[in-house]
Amino acid sequence: MAMTVHVDIVSAEALIFSGLAEIVIVPGEMGELGIYPRHTALMTRIKPGSVRLKLPDQEAEELIYVSGGMLEVQPDVVTILADTATRGADLDEARALKAKQDAEEAMKNRTSDIDYAQAQAELAEAIAQLAAIKHLRKHGGH
Repeated sequence: MAMTVHVDIVSAEALIFSGLAEIVIVPGEMGELGIYPRHTALMTRIKPGSVRLKLPDQEAEELIYVSGGMLEVQPDVVTILADTATRGADLDEARALKAKQDAEEAMKNRTSDIDYAQAQAELAEAIAQLAAIKHLRKHGGH
């Protein structure tokens, strides 16, 4: 049996995932982080993107979209506190495309720096959701 680490992914609304994984791949602020069991302790912010979990005895990866938040790694436990989190299968491509278009339009028609920064953040989130959907289609994750 492969070594595993306990993973909890929590959003402001609910516990999204709690279980064992062989590896956890997280979109850290400075790039992707691959976390195996007995990883060194770590705490960092995460950016919008896909958390990918390789679960024991399961071929396809479990994919969970997060809009940002914090990652805490202990040797036997990985905790992700996400601003919002959605299981990959629950992502809505049409809604993500609409959000991307709205954000791009807002960036073109900005009235202040605050509006522009908000539109940039919304655009980054929409692009990350679309990338998660594309990954799901390509790799057949959940």
